[in-house]
Amino acid sequence: MVEHMANHIFRTVLMYFMVFGVMRIMGKREIGELSIFDLVISVMIAEIAVFALEDIDRPIYDGIVPMLTLLLIQIAIAMLSLRFRRVRLWFDGKPSVIIRNGQINRKEMRRQRYNLDDLLMQLRSQKVDSVADVEFAVLETSGQLSVVPKDKSEQRKGGQQAPKREASLSAKIKFEALPLPLIMDGKVNDENLKQIGKTRFWLKNQIQSKGLTDFKQVFFCSIDHKGKLYINAMDEK
Repeated sequence: MVEHMANHIFRTVLMYFMVFGVMRIMGKREIGELSIFDLVISVMIAEIAVFALEDIDRPIYDGIVPMLTLLLIQIAIAMLSLRFRRVRLWFDGKPSVIIRNGQINRKEMRRQRYNLDDLLMQLRSQKVDSVADVEFAVLETSGQLSVVPKDKSEQRKGGQQAPKREASLSAKIKFEALPLPLIMDGKVNDENLKQIGKTRFWLKNQIQSKGLTDFKQVFFCSIDHKGKLYINAMDEK
C-alpha cells in the first residue's frame, strides 16, 4: 500500500516537473494567447501526462518519450516559423479584417464562423459601444479581436468630410492595419505595397536612405497611418 502510494507520488511529481519544463522551454507564448498549433501541442502534452499518471503499471518512459517528441516538433516548427513567413501563415493562420471604416465584413465573418454575438461581446470588452465608432477591427490568429477606434477629429462638425489632401497615403493605410508590414524577414510584401500605391523602387529608395542597400538586409519594415516608416535591419552575423 505504502509502495503503491509512493509510486503515485513519484510519478505525479515527475510529470509536474516534466510538463513545467516542457512548457518553459516552449516559450512564453504558450502561456499567453494560444494559436491552434500551440493549443494542440499543449492539449497533447496534458493528455500524455494524464495517461502516465492513470496507468501506474506502464513504464514511466511511455509518457516521457512522447512528451519530449512533441517538444522537439514544437521547437523545430518554431525555428522554421522564425525563418519562413509561409510556415507561420500555414500553422498560425492569417489575421482577418472584420470591420473596416465602420462596415462589417460579413463574408469574412462567415469564413471564420464568427458571429455577431462574439463580435459585439469583444467590442464591449474593449469599451466600444458602436460598430460605427470602429475604424477597423482585426480578428487575430489567437481569436482575440484587435480594435482601433476612429479618430474623433474625423467626426468633427457632424461628420464633415476631410479635405481631399488628407485622403492620400494615410487614408490608404489606416483601414488595413497599423502599422502595415512592407518587409518581413528580408522579403517584400508586394500586396501591401500595392494597397498604399507604392512600388519596390520607392521602397528601395526608402531603405537606402537608412544606409541599407538590399531588401535582404531588412528584418522588418512597416508604415503607419501617418506615412512614417519603421525600419529594423537584420542582425549582423
